[in-house]
Amino acid sequence: MDAETGAARARGVRSARGAGSSRGVRGPLGPLGPRLLRSPRSLRAYAALGAAGLLLAGCASMPDHGEIRPVQASQGVDSQVRVFGVPPADKASPQEIVDGFLEAMTSDDPQQQTARKYLTEEAAKNWKPGTAVTVLAAGLDRFSVQGEKDPAGPRFKVAGKKLATVDERSAYQPEAGGRRYEEFLQLVQENKEWRIATPPASLVLSQSDFERMYMPVNKYYFAGNTLVADPVYVRQRSDPDSRMDPTTQTVQSLLAGPSKWLGPVASSSFPPGTELREGTKSLAYDGQNTLRVPLNDKADNVAQPQCQKMATQLLYTVKDLTGSQRVDRVELFRSDKSSLCWVTETGAAVNANRPLPPEHQYYVDNESRLQRLNLDANKEDQQDRPEPAPGPLAANPGFKVAAAAVAYGEKRAAVVSEDGRGLHVVNLTTTGAMPPPLLGSKGTKPNGLTAPTWDAAGDLWIADQDPQNPALWRVPGGTGTAEKVQVAGLEGGRITALKASPDGVRLAMLVQRENGKDLVIGRVERPDPRTDAKTGNAAVSVRELRPAAPQMADVDAMSWAPRGRLLVVGRESGGLVQARYMLADGSMLAAGLPGASGLKAVAATEDEKKPVIASSDEDGIVWLPPGAQWRTVAAGGRAPVYPG
Repeated sequence: MDAETGAARARGVRSARGAGSSRGVRGPLGPLGPRLLRSPRSLRAYAALGAAGLLLAGCASMPDHGEIRPVQASQGVDSQVRVFGVPPADKASPQEIVDGFLEAMTSDDPQQQTARKYLTEEAAKNWKPGTAVTVLAAGLDRFSVQGEKDPAGPRFKVAGKKLATVDERSAYQPEAGGRRYEEFLQLVQENKEWRIATPPASLVLSQSDFERMYMPVNKYYFAGNTLVADPVYVRQRSDPDSRMDPTTQTVQSLLAGPSKWLGPVASSSFPPGTELREGTKSLAYDGQNTLRVPLNDKADNVAQPQCQKMATQLLYTVKDLTGSQRVDRVELFRSDKSSLCWVTETGAAVNANRPLPPEHQYYVDNESRLQRLNLDANKEDQQDRPEPAPGPLAANPGFKVAAAAVAYGEKRAAVVSEDGRGLHVVNLTTTGAMPPPLLGSKGTKPNGLTAPTWDAAGDLWIADQDPQNPALWRVPGGTGTAEKVQVAGLEGGRITALKASPDGVRLAMLVQRENGKDLVIGRVERPDPRTDAKTGNAAVSVRELRPAAPQMADVDAMSWAPRGRLLVVGRESGGLVQARYMLADGSMLAAGLPGASGLKAVAATEDEKKPVIASSDEDGIVWLPPGAQWRTVAAGGRAPVYPG
């Protein structure tokens, strides 16, 4: 088999793998329809089988030159294929140099040494691909735009559909609509061999290669006194530039500060300039499941309260990493190796200041009354039958509810009247008459008020869908006068659904525009009383809208889920309706819920032990405990919610 045929076959195998990894695997039928599964483990097994098939179907003759490198797989249940590039052959053509370089760039070579062999000496020395990643929908297309006889040397254009970039702080930034990526590779002769003089500024990977090489993790920062998740991507194995393992990479990223998008509303407790002690490539665990983190001298003199918050950020960050290592405690060390402070899981939970776990789930029944449930995911059977939500709603059964939201702590509820024109806030701990509406809409159903949502600060959010006067409103503290909120980038669209994140710094919104409906996330910016009072800027605003589910052609429902993720019910282009977990940066996680067909609404909570609840036209209110199957808990009903 000649070199050109071999390269073509290799590209074909990689292209097939990339296409296959974007599809779900059909499983047995669940109570609500077909089960679509797509887990990292199943993809890794698929890649391993593909590699085995490639070995069996390989060329009949062995290569007589070039470096031979084995494909290795780590042992255990979470093994995955390792891919290594092939160095350039002697007298390789310009086309072979370009193809070989692009293939080598997708390898697990820790320092990209093989890819550098396709570059000129100067380009190889200066190339720093680890600072950023460009993610494409599929592999790159190659086009020769300048022949070998040109005095400047051959020139190739490489192009593809751009999905996202990963910046120098490891943050994923999706491209709305998928822009066209183009770059030119200039080849020159060096020592009578063709080499690339102008490599791409970043790694350029297909989506399937990116998912194989990188993994999503959350690092954590404080917004006020509340801990918030900041999603990033790190190498599955050692980083090409730093040679750090994934845990150390993630901690290093944490110390570098929040992502550019989250930065305006979040801050780190670590003093500026804090880094790992020089030479640290791997962090150690002791026998008591304590992670020991050595820092440089910038953190030597911090006070204990600040150090406790630093350790809390670290503990939540490392616990979010995948793997079997359980972290119960984090201990920080000064530059002289003495202990600075430590925090346990219990102490970190206090410092994180998260909302209390919910006691009930709520929904609107077929008679438009607010009901509550007490579902225990640890028990085989439902513990309580649905009961009317207490307070004025129970005392005034004639009041019809279209949608509702219950505040954290479950002492108040916000309800929208059945005609969609009035927002009422009721106390769930006292009885009495229905209070007057805090906000009204002139829109007619279904273009009235959306379902409301509470944030952790106790503020109430709601949108008016009236086509003549669409707006986003916030009721500070859930009482008093509603304030209109400016949403930068919403021009030409109106909000049809929204959900505030538990940490209060993100607002997920379904936005209807002329060309369709999009799910976006905006950053909630609150005025700083120390500085904004002097300038008169006292308004809360929502800024920097970013696509939250760019892979979805349609989104029907969404809810915030554990660890700062979104649970989205929707359909990919040409696919079936699924319920998928998405990171808040707009990248798609592999995890999905079985039997998502037919779901109309969905609700999850920060507590991973609590079931997902949803509504279905056929089955009513259903719930999905962790590791179990869907079960019907109420024969009819709609609009299920957890507090928030």
